[in-house]
Amino acid sequence: MDETTAFEAVRSSTLEVLPELDPAAVTLDGSLSDLGANSIDRTEITTLAMERLDITVPVTEFHAVRNIASLVELLRKYG
Repeated sequence: MDETTAFEAVRSSTLEVLPELDPAAVTLDGSLSDLGANSIDRTEITTLAMERLDITVPVTEFHAVRNIASLVELLRKYG
C-alpha cells in the first residue's frame, strides 16, 4: 500500500469523526491531538481507517504512534 492511500484513509476517517475540521488542516506533519481529537476520537479514526483499508493492526503496535505520519506508516506496514 502506498502512502497516499493510507493517508487518504486517515484523512477521510478524521473528517468523518471531526466534521468541523478544515480538510486542509489534516496533514502528515500534524497529530490527531493537535486537531482536537480526544482518545475516543483517535480510536474511532484509527478503527475507521483500518476498515477502509481492510486491514487489522494489533493494538500493541499503536503505542509508538505520535503523529499522523507515524500512523500512516504503521497502516502501510500492515497494508
